[in-house]
Amino acid sequence: MTTTNDLKRQAAARLREAQQTRTPCAPVRDLLDGMEVKDAYEVQLMNIDLDVEAGATVIGWKAGLTSKAVQQQLRVGSPDFGALLNTCGYGDEELVPLGRLLQPKIEAEVGFVLERDLPDRVVTAVDIIRATAFVVPAFEIVASRIIDWDITILDTVADNASSGLFTVGLKPVLLKDVDVGAVTMTMSSGGVEVSSGSGAACMGNPVNAVVWLANTLCALGKPLRAGDLILSGALGPMVNVTGPSRFEASIEGLGSVRAEFING
Repeated sequence: MTTTNDLKRQAAARLREAQQTRTPCAPVRDLLDGMEVKDAYEVQLMNIDLDVEAGATVIGWKAGLTSKAVQQQLRVGSPDFGALLNTCGYGDEELVPLGRLLQPKIEAEVGFVLERDLPDRVVTAVDIIRATAFVVPAFEIVASRIIDWDITILDTVADNASSGLFTVGLKPVLLKDVDVGAVTMTMSSGGVEVSSGSGAACMGNPVNAVVWLANTLCALGKPLRAGDLILSGALGPMVNVTGPSRFEASIEGLGSVRAEFING
């Protein structure tokens, strides 16, 4: 008899094989039919645990689907989160190999880095402001192991919130020196604007997205800790990465971040 745990393990294995073979797989919602989002997070954790066993380290978290524009693009109606691994990070101007990614898309975000642990309780925006060491412009390079991005909330959560890689700017800014809810963002590629948005597009203010993430993780026994990198969510529509290319995002008050994709 196939148990619920068997089905979760099958879903995790399907996604992991897609990543390892660089071949998109069928959605996993058939295996998770009748289950809840918390079950999809258990699938996510199975693969994260395997990454950690292989030598990776969880260095932070990403809030996903915080922008209405991105929710509409993917036909998903609520935020989610995924883990960020040290093996998936790049700095401004570092070359990003396309061979590491499946069906990549790119979106500009505000990255938060914490200098103190958050309390093991429900937190507020004040707690986030006090705990933040600095903010940086960032790209999240989302990727889906699921063919044609044919996802529901169960699919994307199980797939580590469709996380791929990320790139961060290298000039930190103190949170007190920028109103992240009022910033504007412009993303260009080849000198052509490909996306635009604002801090307000991310749950009204990226700080709100970090509050949501912190409280969601705390309820699961994973409060945010000093040193964590938090990608707070897209400021505008994500853009397909279709081959070797260069992207730059300028975020008012935070500066710019660049990512160059190469074959390999």
